[in-house]
Formats: sequence, structure tokens, C-alpha cells
Amino acid sequence: MPTTYNVIRRPLITEKGLGVKETEGTLVFEVSPKATKTEVKHAVELLFKVKVAAVRTTSVAGKERRRGKYTGYRRDWKKAYVRLKAGEKMPDYLNNL
Repeated sequence: MPTTYNVIRRPLITEKGLGVKETEGTLVFEVSPKATKTEVKHAVELLFKVKVAAVRTTSVAGKERRRGKYTGYRRDWKKAYVRLKAGEKMPDYLNNL
């Protein structure tokens, strides 16, 4: 099993991610493309000391990017929506903004 810090790469701090966090009690992370839902669940529980109710994942395809006449693609990545159990305190990973 990979380490916790290899499974979760970073929290996604976007307008949509913050809205879901406030209304539904769900955290959004960029995770390793090879990570399974159970690995994501265990990693979040270890890092933030909370109980996880459900995990949803989606694979995001990289977009084509152009620089003049040269084209390339961004890398593919995976996103995880982690819903916490009722009564759990939301972790504050936005202190430095």
C-alpha cells in the first residue's frame, strides 16, 4: 500500500470545491491516478483525524495546450470527493490564504 502522502497530492481550493465543502461537508482532493477509493479513505482519516462516510472519484483528461505553433497536452489526473460523516468537524487547510 502506498504512503498517505503519495495517495493525496493536494487539496483542490477552487470556488466549486469550497462551495461543496460548506454545503455538503465534502472535501475535494487531487489524488494519485492509481489510488483506489479505500486508499483515499484511509489516507484522509489518517491525515485529518476524521471519519469518512463516502468517497467518489473521477478521472480528468488533460487538456490540449498550445504555445505558438507547438502543441502539447497537460497530464491526466484524478479527483476525489470525500464526504465526512455527520457531526465531524471540517479540517482547516485554508489557513494560509
